[in-house]
Amino acid sequence: MEAKCIDSDGKTSKVTVSDQIFGREYNEPLVHQIVVAYMANARTGTRAQKNRSSVAKSTHKLWRQKGTGRARVGAASNPLWRGGGRVFPSNSNENFAHKVNKKMYRSGICAILSRLVTEERLVLVDEFMVTTPKTKEFLEKLKAFNVSSALIITESIDDNLYLSSRNVPTVSVTDAAHLNPVSLLKYNKILMSRESVGKLEEMLK
Repeated sequence: MEAKCIDSDGKTSKVTVSDQIFGREYNEPLVHQIVVAYMANARTGTRAQKNRSSVAKSTHKLWRQKGTGRARVGAASNPLWRGGGRVFPSNSNENFAHKVNKKMYRSGICAILSRLVTEERLVLVDEFMVTTPKTKEFLEKLKAFNVSSALIITESIDDNLYLSSRNVPTVSVTDAAHLNPVSLLKYNKILMSRESVGKLEEMLK
Protein backbone atom coordinates (compact mmCIF):
# COMPACT_ATOMS: atom_id res chain seq x y z
CA MET A 1 0.00 0.00 0.00
CA GLU A 2 0.99 3.63 -0.46
CA ALA A 3 1.07 6.24 2.31
CA LYS A 4 1.52 9.99 2.29
CA CYS A 5 4.86 11.35 3.52
CA ILE A 6 5.47 15.00 4.46
CA ASP A 7 8.88 16.65 4.24
CA SER A 8 10.17 19.63 6.26
CA ASP A 9 8.88 22.08 3.61
CA GLY A 10 5.33 20.73 3.83
CA LYS A 11 5.46 18.96 0.46
CA THR A 12 3.86 15.54 0.24
CA SER A 13 4.99 12.44 -1.59
CA LYS A 14 3.93 8.81 -1.82
CA VAL A 15 5.80 6.09 0.05
CA THR A 16 5.26 2.35 -0.32
CA VAL A 17 4.68 0.62 3.03
CA SER A 18 3.93 -2.97 3.96
CA ASP A 19 0.29 -4.12 3.91
CA GLN A 20 1.22 -6.71 6.51
CA ILE A 21 2.00 -3.97 9.05
CA PHE A 22 -0.13 -0.97 8.05
CA GLY A 23 -3.05 -2.69 6.33
CA ARG A 24 -4.36 -5.22 8.84
CA GLU A 25 -7.82 -5.50 10.36
CA TYR A 26 -8.21 -4.19 13.89
CA ASN A 27 -8.29 -6.97 16.50
CA GLU A 28 -9.61 -5.35 19.68
CA PRO A 29 -9.33 -8.38 22.03
CA LEU A 30 -5.70 -8.89 21.00
CA VAL A 31 -4.86 -5.20 21.44
CA HIS A 32 -6.50 -5.23 24.88
CA GLN A 33 -4.48 -8.29 25.86
CA ILE A 34 -1.09 -6.84 24.88
CA VAL A 35 -1.86 -3.49 26.56
CA VAL A 36 -2.83 -5.21 29.82
CA ALA A 37 0.26 -7.43 29.61
CA TYR A 38 2.57 -4.48 28.94
CA MET A 39 1.23 -2.52 31.92
CA ALA A 40 1.28 -5.57 34.19
CA ASN A 41 4.87 -6.40 33.27
CA ALA A 42 5.89 -2.86 34.19
CA ARG A 43 4.69 -3.35 37.78
CA THR A 44 7.06 -4.13 40.62
CA GLY A 45 6.32 -5.74 43.96
CA THR A 46 6.53 -2.67 46.18
CA ARG A 47 3.69 -3.50 48.58
CA ALA A 48 3.97 -5.77 51.60
CA GLN A 49 1.57 -6.83 54.36
CA LYS A 50 2.23 -8.65 57.62
CA ASN A 51 1.10 -12.13 58.56
CA ARG A 52 0.32 -13.08 62.15
CA SER A 53 3.95 -13.93 62.94
CA SER A 54 5.14 -10.50 61.71
CA VAL A 55 2.64 -8.39 63.69
CA ALA A 56 4.06 -6.78 66.84
CA LYS A 57 1.55 -8.25 69.28
CA SER A 58 2.00 -10.10 72.55
CA THR A 59 1.78 -13.88 72.40
CA HIS A 60 0.13 -13.94 75.82
CA LYS A 61 -3.09 -15.98 75.91
CA LEU A 62 -5.82 -13.41 76.49
CA TRP A 63 -8.01 -15.60 78.69
CA ARG A 64 -8.13 -19.19 79.79
CA GLN A 65 -9.22 -21.88 77.38
CA LYS A 66 -12.35 -23.08 79.17
CA GLY A 67 -14.96 -21.86 81.58
CA THR A 68 -15.45 -18.24 80.41
CA GLY A 69 -18.24 -18.89 77.91
CA ARG A 70 -16.27 -17.00 75.28
CA ALA A 71 -14.62 -18.32 72.15
CA ARG A 72 -11.15 -19.69 72.66
CA VAL A 73 -8.32 -17.40 71.55
CA GLY A 74 -4.56 -17.80 71.61
CA ALA A 75 -3.09 -14.37 70.79
CA ALA A 76 -4.04 -10.86 69.67
CA SER A 77 -2.27 -11.42 66.36
CA ASN A 78 -5.18 -13.64 65.27
CA PRO A 79 -6.25 -12.58 61.74
CA LEU A 80 -9.86 -12.36 62.94
CA TRP A 81 -8.98 -9.57 65.35
CA ARG A 82 -8.52 -5.87 64.65
CA GLY A 83 -4.78 -5.22 64.23
CA GLY A 84 -4.04 -8.86 63.63
CA GLY A 85 -2.03 -10.27 60.77
CA ARG A 86 -3.39 -11.01 57.30
CA VAL A 87 -4.19 -14.59 56.34
CA PHE A 88 -2.70 -14.34 52.81
CA PRO A 89 -0.58 -11.17 52.85
CA SER A 90 0.92 -9.49 49.80
CA ASN A 91 4.70 -9.59 49.68
CA SER A 92 7.45 -7.77 47.82
CA ASN A 93 8.23 -10.86 45.74
CA GLU A 94 4.80 -10.88 44.11
CA ASN A 95 4.95 -11.42 40.36
CA PHE A 96 2.48 -9.53 38.15
CA ALA A 97 3.92 -10.67 34.82
CA HIS A 98 1.66 -11.71 31.94
CA LYS A 99 3.06 -13.93 29.21
CA VAL A 100 2.39 -12.88 25.63
CA ASN A 101 3.86 -14.73 22.67
CA LYS A 102 6.09 -12.73 20.32
CA LYS A 103 3.82 -13.45 17.36
CA MET A 104 0.78 -12.15 19.25
CA TYR A 105 2.62 -9.03 20.42
CA ARG A 106 3.81 -8.21 16.90
CA SER A 107 0.31 -8.79 15.49
CA GLY A 108 -1.14 -6.46 18.14
CA ILE A 109 1.34 -3.69 17.30
CA CYS A 110 0.52 -4.08 13.59
CA ALA A 111 -3.21 -3.90 14.35
CA ILE A 112 -2.71 -0.64 16.27
CA LEU A 113 -0.59 0.87 13.49
CA SER A 114 -3.19 -0.12 10.89
CA ARG A 115 -5.95 1.49 12.97
CA LEU A 116 -3.92 4.69 13.31
CA VAL A 117 -3.54 4.84 9.53
CA THR A 118 -7.30 4.34 9.09
CA GLU A 119 -8.07 7.16 11.57
CA GLU A 120 -5.42 9.40 9.94
CA ARG A 121 -3.58 9.75 13.24
CA LEU A 122 -0.34 8.35 11.85
CA VAL A 123 1.72 10.87 9.88
CA LEU A 124 4.83 9.85 7.99
CA VAL A 125 7.54 12.49 7.83
CA ASP A 126 10.70 12.50 5.75
CA GLU A 127 12.81 13.12 8.87
CA PHE A 128 12.50 14.76 12.27
CA MET A 129 15.72 16.41 13.41
CA VAL A 130 16.76 19.55 15.27
CA THR A 131 20.16 21.19 14.79
CA THR A 132 20.52 22.50 18.35
CA PRO A 133 19.29 21.23 21.74
CA LYS A 134 16.74 24.04 22.05
CA THR A 135 13.11 23.52 23.03
CA LYS A 136 12.09 26.58 21.01
CA GLU A 137 13.41 25.05 17.79
CA PHE A 138 11.69 21.76 18.62
CA LEU A 139 8.33 23.48 19.14
CA GLU A 140 8.71 25.37 15.87
CA LYS A 141 9.31 22.04 14.16
CA LEU A 142 6.11 20.65 15.70
CA LYS A 143 4.19 23.75 14.66
CA ALA A 144 5.27 23.21 11.06
CA PHE A 145 3.53 19.82 11.17
CA ASN A 146 0.48 21.38 12.91
CA VAL A 147 0.86 19.08 15.94
CA SER A 148 0.71 19.85 19.67
CA SER A 149 0.42 16.40 21.29
CA ALA A 150 2.34 13.61 19.59
CA LEU A 151 4.53 10.55 19.82
CA ILE A 152 7.59 10.95 17.60
CA ILE A 153 9.13 7.72 16.32
CA THR A 154 12.61 7.85 14.81
CA GLU A 155 15.14 5.21 13.83
CA SER A 156 17.49 6.44 16.58
CA ILE A 157 17.34 9.33 19.07
CA ASP A 158 20.19 11.82 18.90
CA ASP A 159 21.18 14.07 21.82
CA ASN A 160 19.74 17.25 20.27
CA LEU A 161 16.31 15.71 19.80
CA TYR A 162 16.27 14.18 23.28
CA LEU A 163 17.39 17.37 25.08
CA SER A 164 15.06 19.67 23.16
CA SER A 165 11.95 17.50 23.71
CA ARG A 166 12.26 16.36 27.32
CA ASN A 167 10.65 19.52 28.77
CA VAL A 168 7.53 19.27 26.59
CA PRO A 169 4.91 17.30 28.58
CA THR A 170 2.58 16.61 25.64
CA VAL A 171 5.28 15.06 23.46
CA SER A 172 7.27 11.85 23.74
CA VAL A 173 10.18 10.73 21.56
CA THR A 174 11.11 7.09 21.09
CA ASP A 175 13.00 4.97 18.62
CA ALA A 176 11.49 2.11 16.63
CA ALA A 177 13.19 -0.54 18.78
CA HIS A 178 11.41 0.65 21.97
CA LEU A 179 7.93 1.18 20.54
CA ASN A 180 5.15 0.03 22.87
CA PRO A 181 1.34 -0.28 22.55
CA VAL A 182 0.49 2.10 25.41
CA SER A 183 2.35 5.03 23.85
CA LEU A 184 0.78 4.37 20.45
CA LEU A 185 -2.72 4.63 21.93
CA LYS A 186 -1.99 7.50 24.30
CA TYR A 187 -1.23 10.34 21.87
CA ASN A 188 -3.49 12.08 19.38
CA LYS A 189 -0.90 12.04 16.60
CA ILE A 190 1.99 9.75 15.75
CA LEU A 191 4.86 11.27 13.74
CA MET A 192 6.93 8.48 12.23
CA SER A 193 10.12 9.14 10.30
CA ARG A 194 10.63 7.46 6.96
CA GLU A 195 13.72 5.59 8.19
CA SER A 196 11.87 4.14 11.19
CA VAL A 197 9.26 2.59 8.87
CA GLY A 198 11.93 0.34 7.37
CA LYS A 199 13.20 -0.56 10.84
CA LEU A 200 9.65 -1.47 11.96
CA GLU A 201 9.09 -3.62 8.89
CA GLU A 202 12.22 -5.59 9.75
CA MET A 203 11.16 -6.03 13.38
CA LEU A 204 7.50 -6.90 12.82
CA LYS A 205 7.62 -9.09 9.72
